[in-house]
Amino acid sequence: MGNLKLNETPIRTSRNFNINNIKLENIDIPKNISKFNNIKTTTNVQEVTANNCELTYGLGNVLIDQIKNNSNKNLKIVVDNKKNENTLVEFNFDENNNILIDNIEIIVNENCTGTIIVKYNTKSNIQCYHNGIIKIYAHKNSNVKIIVVNLLNTKSNNFISIENELEENAKVDYTIVDFGGENSITNYYSNLKGDSSENNINTIYLGKENQLFDINYIAELRGVKSNINMEVQGALNDNAIKHFKGTIDFKKGSKKSKGNENEFCFLLSDKAKSLGLPMLLCSEEDVEGNHASSAGKIGEKELFYIMSRGFSLKEAMKLMVKAKFNKILESIDSEELVNEIVYEIDKRLD
Repeated sequence: MGNLKLNETPIRTSRNFNINNIKLENIDIPKNISKFNNIKTTTNVQEVTANNCELTYGLGNVLIDQIKNNSNKNLKIVVDNKKNENTLVEFNFDENNNILIDNIEIIVNENCTGTIIVKYNTKSNIQCYHNGIIKIYAHKNSNVKIIVVNLLNTKSNNFISIENELEENAKVDYTIVDFGGENSITNYYSNLKGDSSENNINTIYLGKENQLFDINYIAELRGVKSNINMEVQGALNDNAIKHFKGTIDFKKGSKKSKGNENEFCFLLSDKAKSLGLPMLLCSEEDVEGNHASSAGKIGEKELFYIMSRGFSLKEAMKLMVKAKFNKILESIDSEELVNEIVYEIDKRLD
């Protein structure tokens, strides 16, 4: 068992906010790591010996070193098709595959486009451990959609570091579905170094019982007319806790760039807690930045209206949550995957 201090904000804020980092106690960090074999992939996913683990931010040295030294799944995906090609990487945790230390490198070649789905599933109540990196290099004029789906159970630990590098006129769209893990800790960093590069992040999270979510999104804009958009929608039930930290940093040279971040959390219980820290940093003129973070209960009028149509209170709350998530779910082209996510929303709100 160990104590971890993770997910530092790029700029320190007042200690009173209690959000500069996350401290986890008595976390079991696996030492003996066997192969992870329960994985489903499409043919364009290559298994390699190792990938680059160097990160600008990341979750912290302890977890990054674990990936450097003990990864049990290293994958490389090269998107080199000018037609949209779907790629699937699905990790299924079970009694024989309950520890995953993965490192996924994605290279999107110039003028190429694709969609990549990365899923983490548990179908039982066994305690699982996931620590991983997803790293993307989006070359000139490329366009890629990344869908990351975390459906681990609430006994597991989920740690993930995501990093992107965007060249001129590259576009990277993320949809992140974050439902699983007793502790689910995410560090996301984008380097928009190319002119007219664009990164969109659409995230939904759903917490229940004693789940803890710590979400740290960082974007540094360097290219002229580069754009970042963060849209985060969530709901917390029971004793669940969420910390959201969103930082948009306009670096020197990013004239005429735009950055927007919006985070909203439905509080479905009096004991659920939501903390938000949206930040804008600027070293350049002629840029536009907007940020907002809020939390609140579902309105009594809305609940009364739905319940007057014959729905129970629980059903009415589910409908309101799914309605809030719907815009982000619409960005997923796979009807089968959307149906699976909606099923999980229903199950986790029962």
